[in-house]
Amino acid sequence: MVEPSNAQLSIKTQCHLLSISRSGWYYNPKGETPLNLKLMRVIDEQFLVTPYYGSRQMARWLRRQGYGVGRHRVRRLMTVRGLHAIYQEPRTSQPHPHHRIYPYLLRNLAITRANQVWCTDVTYSAPSLRKCHG
Repeated sequence: MVEPSNAQLSIKTQCHLLSISRSGWYYNPKGETPLNLKLMRVIDEQFLVTPYYGSRQMARWLRRQGYGVGRHRVRRLMTVRGLHAIYQEPRTSQPHPHHRIYPYLLRNLAITRANQVWCTDVTYSAPSLRKCHG
């Protein structure tokens, strides 16, 4: 890609032609620290026992074990390892079996003129006690 020994094109020009930043070309990524590697191993072992622990509970558990870690560090390490807590999804759109499903009466109706179809919205707001006159 970028050739530092090229006499005709500077590194700046080569990076511009390749649409990469010079800081990105010079960047030398650091590996994980030994403590982070140990934490990831401990998190993996605990995750096998408690797969429902998210980053908050895992951080609490690690602090009880004597590791001085915060939730955001644990969240990053769990993301690096690909660990996500297992939890039951909310069942917000499950209709009750005894509730009636009303038909949509306008489904196959072609609306071709004004005032052919009307719609309304009834929103109830409780009156304020200050505005009530007695």
